[in-house]
Amino acid sequence: MYYEFETIGKDGSEETTAAVMQDDTIFAISSGAGPAAIAVLRVSGARAKQVLESLADRPVVAPREAMRVWLRDAKGEPLDDGLALWFPGPASYSGEDIVELHLHGGRAVIAGVVDVVAAMEGLRPAEPGEFTRRAFENGKLDLTAAEGVGDLIAAETEAQRRQALRQMDGALARLYDGWREQLIRALAHLEAAIDFADEDLPEQIARDSAATLEQVETEIAAHLDDDHRGERLRDGLYVAILGAPNVGKSTLLNRLARREAAIVSAQAGTTRDVIEVHLNLAGYPVILADTAGLRDAADEIEEEGVRRARERAAAADLKIAVFDAKSLPELDQTTAALVDEDCVPVLNKADLLEDKGSGLPGVDGRALMPLSARTGEGVEEVLTVVSGEVAQRWPTSAAPALTRVRHRRALEECVSALARARGASLPELVAEDARLAVRALGRITGRVDVEDLLDVIFRDFCIGK
Repeated sequence: MYYEFETIGKDGSEETTAAVMQDDTIFAISSGAGPAAIAVLRVSGARAKQVLESLADRPVVAPREAMRVWLRDAKGEPLDDGLALWFPGPASYSGEDIVELHLHGGRAVIAGVVDVVAAMEGLRPAEPGEFTRRAFENGKLDLTAAEGVGDLIAAETEAQRRQALRQMDGALARLYDGWREQLIRALAHLEAAIDFADEDLPEQIARDSAATLEQVETEIAAHLDDDHRGERLRDGLYVAILGAPNVGKSTLLNRLARREAAIVSAQAGTTRDVIEVHLNLAGYPVILADTAGLRDAADEIEEEGVRRARERAAAADLKIAVFDAKSLPELDQTTAALVDEDCVPVLNKADLLEDKGSGLPGVDGRALMPLSARTGEGVEEVLTVVSGEVAQRWPTSAAPALTRVRHRRALEECVSALARARGASLPELVAEDARLAVRALGRITGRVDVEDLLDVIFRDFCIGK
């Protein structure tokens, strides 16, 4: 196995690509650039232990045990006083021999050790994600688990962390491999019936195989019908703030974001475009959007802003509809028309009300929650309700969720092949469609035809992972 990297000539032209063998020994700082208390240098490959023996002032023999060592350069000059660990393959993360050097995290220490390692023969810096890519190539991880590692590194909220850990632990792979094994068994029986048609095999074989194909098709179709739950958790849930001009939408956004993210003005039509802020809401990643006031626009620019507000309302996972307490007992009917089961209606400027109790009106059978975005009164209560709505709609304890478009496309291809098999008139056509379904599932976990996907999957990893 080898990796190819494009090189650019001095005149800007592409030169011949260089082939880098997988059995090269690679190294990288896996803990960031520093300064920090600790920095970790990882080395993976056949020369890993040789690197350790060259640097350490004493032999490190016991695998997976941290040993304090003085690290020295080729002239015997001290580089650092640190810890060394040796993980002999295949019982290591990458499946190869791995050495970890735990250094003091100063920039000079890191640079000194890296310079010495880089000068050793047969070593080169790791490409982004190359440690994990080697783990996949050596059978330590399937592709969904490798993607889970990437998601775990990028996770910013509790829900993202939990979802990434489940995927890294193999929850998705077990689900997809289970379907694949059922299809392989059914395909084997179908091919036996074709190859030994003269042997008078029981008709039950064909019926059982057809039932298996149909059952797997139904289960995968249900898995696909998930409202993109996993992808939403991975990328962020959209919550749109809607309402008429000057009801306090921008003030509410700023209050929830705890910063001045949107311009607040008494002049109607100030917000012309959608303004977004990213929040960690009860452990869920949320993209909160302030939108233009819903009214008959005064000019072409505001009209575009209103159009985008309505578009965002239609696409939002959840809406916060803001009504103005000063307009009571009347409520803005344009905003009221957007209130549905995916909406939390609130009554802003409640600090101006004398009666904040049972006399408040409702919209579409839903009570308005009083708040004051200016003073903060009632904002925490609204946050609690919105957080509950988010958690109820996207529970992370449910069955493993789809997290990537490539998974969805492969599963859709699988379902399409199984649907064709269900309507095929000849057993040979049924078997061929079953075979295509098996291949589509195999591509998700990396069983077949994945070489062209590897660069795409691993290129966004950080160096040293």
